[in-house]
Amino acid sequence: MKLWGGRFEKGVNSLVNDFNSSIRVDSRMYKEDILGSLAHANMLGKQDIIPEEDSLKIIAGLKSILERIENGVIKIDESSEDIHSFVEGTLTYYIGDEGKKLHTGRSRNDQVTLDTKLYLKGALIELSKDVINLQEVIYKKAEENVTTIMPGYTHMQKAQPITFAHHLLAYAEMFKRDLSRILDCYKRLDEMPLGSGALATSTYNIDRNMVAKELGFSSITNNSLDSVSDRDYAIEALSVLSIIMMHLSRFSEEIILWATNEFSFIELSDEYSTGSSIMPQKKNPDVAELVRGKTGRVYGDLMTLLTVMKGLPLAYNKDMQEDKEALFDALDTANLSIKTFIGMLDTLKVNKNNMKKGAALGFTNATDVADYLVKKGVAFRVAHEIVGEIVLYCIKKNLAIDDLSMEEFKNFSKIFEEDIYAAIDLVTCVEERKVFGGPSSSSVRIQLDLLKESIKNTKEAIACLK
Repeated sequence: MKLWGGRFEKGVNSLVNDFNSSIRVDSRMYKEDILGSLAHANMLGKQDIIPEEDSLKIIAGLKSILERIENGVIKIDESSEDIHSFVEGTLTYYIGDEGKKLHTGRSRNDQVTLDTKLYLKGALIELSKDVINLQEVIYKKAEENVTTIMPGYTHMQKAQPITFAHHLLAYAEMFKRDLSRILDCYKRLDEMPLGSGALATSTYNIDRNMVAKELGFSSITNNSLDSVSDRDYAIEALSVLSIIMMHLSRFSEEIILWATNEFSFIELSDEYSTGSSIMPQKKNPDVAELVRGKTGRVYGDLMTLLTVMKGLPLAYNKDMQEDKEALFDALDTANLSIKTFIGMLDTLKVNKNNMKKGAALGFTNATDVADYLVKKGVAFRVAHEIVGEIVLYCIKKNLAIDDLSMEEFKNFSKIFEEDIYAAIDLVTCVEERKVFGGPSSSSVRIQLDLLKESIKNTKEAIACLK
């Protein structure tokens, strides 16, 4: 069933019909379309825009269609132009001409943005729950590795010793920001557009606030032109998804490195690894690699919609039909990526000894040698130069700083005493960094408590969303 056609003498070319159709993409919004129509039909009856008995008949018909779709009795017809025409056509088939009154006082322009917003509201809530699940796994792994020493890096060169818990909690902070962006995005899209019509509202006495309340929106949109031409909410959601995927991709890159023979910091579970068709020894981190790869796909979805919208005049243009494919693809990709990543992270084995051995190499305690001298009264720049000379000496002799004898230490500065060995022990190097936010066990436990509180507060915030 087409929702238009009286002005046309000829039927649409079959190729154009296929080109114009969006049913294969927007059919997933059947529930949102029916829920929006239920609220609209109820309002039409209450406002005496259509007879109350017609409103009730439409409502009963829509509820029956929703139940039959979900039970598999009704299959969505992909020859329909879109989900809106399918629902209305099916309704008219079941209840008769009263079904043709459903579209009174609305347009597909405000209807489609209503459906998309309703769908996206639910999707963002589910996305939030997935990110929280990821945070909870990070919390669990960090709690198990508060004292697991590993090398920290800058420029992919060993820098200073930290702990695996400290490293993991850095990602927890990233995902904490992601959650705040999801909730902010939700707040901005939580405006009900129905009643804006094609672009200029309606001459009927419609009650937009009534519909908004029934559908769980916090408010209604202020301008009908903006309402039907706005896709900021979809672009913002794609931006949020892109940032989440960027964080997952960075994490994946480190997991890929850590799982190599060269690092051997972790071992991935067989459940989240694959093999080679020719090399029997291989255990490949395909999950992490795919997350890294799929990040580019989500970026592409964001660029698609930004490009679609960049030159469009007000109000609705058919170009905007391309919004949902990009949005749904990004949501599906991020959803599957997060869920799979959670399993991979939860099941990986941490090789604590290898991590500590890695921290013992590469002069990660060199800064602590400089700090030792500074605490003895040496200016930092002088201490920095002395330690640089020590490192150069150790490289030539193939030694670690810890391996130097007291005589060798004193050749560089008479200030060195026996307590230097305790000062540059890796455990000391980590535990002395008690500054808030640092890697010491006391600081990490504070970070764990803050993460736990953040997860609790975010869960409560999500529970309040409609």
